[in-house]
Amino acid sequence: MAEKYNTRGPTKLTELMKRIIIICEGPTETEFCKDVLYAHFFAKKIIILTPLIKKSGGGIVPWDNLKKQIESHLLQEKDSIVSTLIDYYGIKKKFEFPCWENAHKEIDKNLRMSILESGMKEAVNKSIAHRFLPYIQLHEFEGLLFNNIEAFANHIPSGDFVNKSELEQILVSNPNPELINDTPDNAPSHRLKRLIKGYNKIVYGSILAQEIGLQKIRAKSPRFSEWINKLENS
Repeated sequence: MAEKYNTRGPTKLTELMKRIIIICEGPTETEFCKDVLYAHFFAKKIIILTPLIKKSGGGIVPWDNLKKQIESHLLQEKDSIVSTLIDYYGIKKKFEFPCWENAHKEIDKNLRMSILESGMKEAVNKSIAHRFLPYIQLHEFEGLLFNNIEAFANHIPSGDFVNKSELEQILVSNPNPELINDTPDNAPSHRLKRLIKGYNKIVYGSILAQEIGLQKIRAKSPRFSEWINKLENS
């Protein structure tokens, strides 16, 4: 399993394999990539590396800072694809992401994400931008976990559910969990903290994602699935 967590460069086993660098917003996204995405891509002869956003300690940074890190990876890894796994929920206007104003004229959230992602790609140095596949999770990573009640029931002690019936209703009401409301009180992570005692996003996020499985996550989360498909075919 040591190979799984090697992010310092290729080994004899993997030096000929394609490499994808996914810049992760925080530890939750990193663990998800290692525990769920790594095996999927390894089977396709692709190694994924998962550096955290620099200078943040977990969380979004201003675009200029993130752009420098993206371009640094692209320049250092001349044969690799670079992508991002960041939450739309955490991006603020003050961070000055490209096309922010134009994107927020768009009511459709999926189109809004596409505008922001296109802006990110266009803002990167044109000589290396063809290897950059930006991705913003709508609305946040935890939305992917709202897939089926069995995943929760199999890992959350019954006494830790504050309101299991409300959780079940959220699952029924949101066939596409990516669209779960992004207001402070209704964001996926806030709902989980409210409905499950002692919810720890890093620990439970990885456990639940593994229990659900990548296939089921992709089946309910079309934007996420499209991103995986792009990475597979990049």
